[in-house]
Amino acid sequence: MSITRRTMFQGALAGAAVPSLAPSLANALATGKAAPAPRWGVGAEGQRKADLGNGYYRNPIISGDHADPTILKDGDVYYMTHSSFDSYPGLVIWRSTDLVNWAPVGPALHRNLGTIWAVDLVKHEGRYFIYIPADPKGEGWSIFAIWADDIAGPWSEPVDLKISGCIDPGHIVGEDGKRYLFTNGIRKIRLTDDGLATDGPLEKAYDPWRYPDDWVVENFAPEGPKLLRKGDWFYLVTAIGGTAGPVIGHMVIAARSRSIHGPWEHCPRNPLVRTVSVDEPWWSRGHATLVEGPAGDWWMVYHGYENGMRTLGRQTLLEPIEWTPDGWFRAKGGDLSVPLPKPKGGKPSASAPGLSDDFSRNRFGSQWSFHAPRRGEAERARYEAGGLVIAGNGNSPADSSPLTCLAGDRSYEAEVSIDLVGDGEAGILLFYNHKAFVGLGFTPEKLKIYEYSEELPWAAVPHQGRSLRLRVTNDENVVTWHYSYDEGRTWQRHGTRMEVSGIHHNVFGGFLSLRFGIYVTGGAKAKLRDFRYRASIPAHTAPTHHG
Repeated sequence: MSITRRTMFQGALAGAAVPSLAPSLANALATGKAAPAPRWGVGAEGQRKADLGNGYYRNPIISGDHADPTILKDGDVYYMTHSSFDSYPGLVIWRSTDLVNWAPVGPALHRNLGTIWAVDLVKHEGRYFIYIPADPKGEGWSIFAIWADDIAGPWSEPVDLKISGCIDPGHIVGEDGKRYLFTNGIRKIRLTDDGLATDGPLEKAYDPWRYPDDWVVENFAPEGPKLLRKGDWFYLVTAIGGTAGPVIGHMVIAARSRSIHGPWEHCPRNPLVRTVSVDEPWWSRGHATLVEGPAGDWWMVYHGYENGMRTLGRQTLLEPIEWTPDGWFRAKGGDLSVPLPKPKGGKPSASAPGLSDDFSRNRFGSQWSFHAPRRGEAERARYEAGGLVIAGNGNSPADSSPLTCLAGDRSYEAEVSIDLVGDGEAGILLFYNHKAFVGLGFTPEKLKIYEYSEELPWAAVPHQGRSLRLRVTNDENVVTWHYSYDEGRTWQRHGTRMEVSGIHHNVFGGFLSLRFGIYVTGGAKAKLRDFRYRASIPAHTAPTHHG
């Protein structure tokens, strides 16, 4: 173990309140051998899924860029949504009846509010609410609310609660029957009974537990407060340590009080969840919500980066917890490197559908979204017989608003046919943001390649054509491009391959992920046809039964 790694690990173990290590990690640290490679179930089109089909599951429960999960138990059904950042339509609602298999219901947010960070999904007196931090005008963050009487919508237009300078709302009903939002800081403010306006000042609520000063973290950053009432206690679960940066920084802590107004006492086991070694399969674990399982046991849902795959963004993880005789709780999953028993009592639940799309029906929000669209951007897209027509904007991928699709697999192929109409350019991308992308595109006269956000003129391929089928193969961050003039019957490989493991938040900021994208620029229009997606699981990560 290097000096740096040893120092990080010893710092992580300072104090007595670090979660126990799973046996696989403990053995790896003792012997110097790597923990076993992860294995998953196989879903639609080869997508990895958590359910192993034998009573066990392996994280993530929702793969790919699903950060800051907020989960709601609604009778026998669970709903969840996540930060949608700059993708619109946004705030896709997911549904499950077993906490392991999840399928999308559809988007809740259609109006562009700018970047969307950690939200809170709640139900109060029969109505659903999502509290949303946003800064639509670049004038500072505020908290907005949308509501619906049916989880599938329609959802209301956003209401600005004018809670300035705050993010990460967490909703709770106090012992007085009044509604409150907690925010980063950790601060609180009372709401009106309808939940759509404030009813008092924003005030400090809690001084979070502090880790030892020699722990290697990104920053203190108390955020993501999630609250529940159980028995005579209110429990406040908070993220600290920064959500990225050093992999051992992010963590989950808890406090409790008999009143929503405090005083709050720190959990003696803090931190309850924390990555303690770069050898673990999940990094920067934190931002948790507690939820009761179908059989009455309890679970914790939070996010983390996958070791070596930061390009996928922060993914949704599920860990069992247990309540202890002293009225606290503790996490039981360790480093999550091994399969865990599924929650008991759940009903069969659909998992994520396939991504292949013949563009015969509208999948905006549940699958496709525009990145950072301008006002009226949705009007660029029009379904017609045989495909989806996208009008161009911008002059290159760097100033366009590409159509994106989130892929949560470590390795996959994606391909689509593009018919170009007019003067301009179209193509496919692996897109993080306008500062960070790679891609293969074409004009009627040449193929163009983009490497690390810049066109490579020397790698252009002269041609004559307006209809091409383009394919990208992403093999654990090694990218290969192919193109076909005969609808995929024969393929030609472009001579430039790329390695994209560095395209992630710690380099480019934004907390995003590398998504499949399609761009159209200039005065052109492009008709998209027959999108195909195929995930692949390397042999060393093929699913196996856990005995």
